[in-house]
Amino acid sequence: MSITGRSLSLSWVLAGTVSIAVPGVCRAQDVQPAPPAQTTVSAGQDGFVIQSGTGDFRLQIGLLAQADAHFALGDSNDQVIDTFLFRRLRPYLRGRFARRFEFTFVPDFALGTTVIQDAYVDTVFHPAFRIRIGKGKTPFGLERLHSASNLLFFDRALPTALVPNRDIGIQVLGDIRDGVISYLAGVMNGVPDGGSADLDTNDSKDVSGRLIVKPFTAVAKSPLKGLGFAISGSTGRQEGAAALPTFRTPSLLQTFFTYSGAVADGVRTRYSPQVFYYYKRFGGWSEYVHTNTPIQKGLEREEIAHDAWQVAATYVLTGESAADDRDRNGIRPRNGFGSGGLGALQVAARYHTLKVEQDAVSLGFAAPGASREARAWTVGLNWYLTGNFRYTCNVERTVFDGDPDGPRKAENALVFRTQVNF
Repeated sequence: MSITGRSLSLSWVLAGTVSIAVPGVCRAQDVQPAPPAQTTVSAGQDGFVIQSGTGDFRLQIGLLAQADAHFALGDSNDQVIDTFLFRRLRPYLRGRFARRFEFTFVPDFALGTTVIQDAYVDTVFHPAFRIRIGKGKTPFGLERLHSASNLLFFDRALPTALVPNRDIGIQVLGDIRDGVISYLAGVMNGVPDGGSADLDTNDSKDVSGRLIVKPFTAVAKSPLKGLGFAISGSTGRQEGAAALPTFRTPSLLQTFFTYSGAVADGVRTRYSPQVFYYYKRFGGWSEYVHTNTPIQKGLEREEIAHDAWQVAATYVLTGESAADDRDRNGIRPRNGFGSGGLGALQVAARYHTLKVEQDAVSLGFAAPGASREARAWTVGLNWYLTGNFRYTCNVERTVFDGDPDGPRKAENALVFRTQVNF
């Protein structure tokens, strides 16, 4: 039998169904299903990765280890102990599940203690909007938000002593217009300047946020592509002695200011304008941080301000880009050590200061012998042997209260770090 020029055959099947065979057309039961995508396992500069064939599920395993050496130069009174130590010893797990959910878990076993640095889950609705719940960095500051694996210097500068570190709460964040505008905002327990915490000590919460604008980031060949501006803010009512900070020098971690017998008693506010610029081998940034806290001791109550700023610059001698990729390992050498090259060399310098308002001393809030001002300069050299292994050497000089020969002598530090990160 022929229908419109095509032959059609009918056959009865035992079940009473009809099978229609049309030449040139495959039956449904003849179509072979595509084989499932294979799970992949890889190892490289970004750690060990297990990923499903579709990419919906992913687990990344890595480690950051920083072995340090601290030496005080000209310490004739032996006030500072020269020491070797592990500053950071952080295995980590990062991953994704069901495509829309990402997690980070980072413990730290350095300095003889165990601390959970980061533990949070992101729900990714869109590149412009995700929700983060758990413990992580407070959305405030500039250098504080640089990854510890990718610090330009041995440690962060004095302004970071005023910036809240890790806290627990809920955040929203995202990138708009391919990163021309980025934002972070959160409601968190609230921690002292430079501090971290796992529990709150009162019912009040801190609200923090940061807005970043990179107006030329979408202009591929513009020399201003790496220019950006940011502003951070934070406010929240805090009470008690635990809400007050202690300030230490970045290199040798020596305490130079602390409060004694005083308590926070009111709404603490912070703000920080920032600017950064990266172009080929050059990179640099500047930030200013201001905090204001009502403090009480006995019958005395006053709002005390803390102010700090820094300017920092770097240049890559071997030609690699100094681009602001601060969440990764940083510079990847063109010719790594062991592969026919010597790696990448980077020089850096900065000037940074921190000052506590005079009333903190005159009203008796500060501990006896506290220095309310520190000014420091730092020069450094980073040698990236590979993308996962680097040496860092810094020389830093800190002068207190403007007098290198005053009651607190100037601190001269030589510090050295060996870092493994993958």
